[in-house]
Amino acid sequence: MQFLSLSGAMIGGIVGGAIGLILVIGIIWYISTHNSLIRLKNDVEESFSAMDVHMKKRYDLIPNLVETCKGYAKHESETFTRVTEARNAAMAARSGGGSSAAASGVDRISAERELTSSLRTLLNFVQEQYPQLKADSQFNNLSRQLEQIEEEIARSRKYYNAKIKIFNNKIEQFPSSIVANKMKLERRPFFEIEDEAERVAPKVSFN
Repeated sequence: MQFLSLSGAMIGGIVGGAIGLILVIGIIWYISTHNSLIRLKNDVEESFSAMDVHMKKRYDLIPNLVETCKGYAKHESETFTRVTEARNAAMAARSGGGSSAAASGVDRISAERELTSSLRTLLNFVQEQYPQLKADSQFNNLSRQLEQIEEEIARSRKYYNAKIKIFNNKIEQFPSSIVANKMKLERRPFFEIEDEAERVAPKVSFN
């Protein structure tokens, strides 16, 4: 009987130890997964901030570009108004969410898409209707700056979307989704331009 009692105590100790070990492993896994998700979240926000810097450069450039075009196309107020309103809407969407990945919601993406479209319309229009602009050094300088900014936005958007893909996969895949739910992390949209024609940065060359 004493032997059976000792055996039972040993079994109980082994089971207790196994349960304790499982709990320790579970805690370590939870902390590791939590920290991994935090790093991914920070990566997403950092990559969005980099893209946001380039978009702000575009906001700052647009007023000068519009004013330069107005000097040659005073009567095209509707075109200029559309660009200005699109810029204001994009800036309002940015301010509403802040310069973080949280600001990359549907409204922000839609506003940036409209701004890109309106800029393309303006540049295509003035090149076709007012070819004398190509002799304006100010316009040429602003156009080159805009084209460079658009290329920078395209590159940073590609990098941001890559980070978003990793983040979304992590929070949706089991078992890391358990921790993500506890952290109230949600899937974030890709910063994409749906119109295939808008995937090309505005061309401002007169060649």
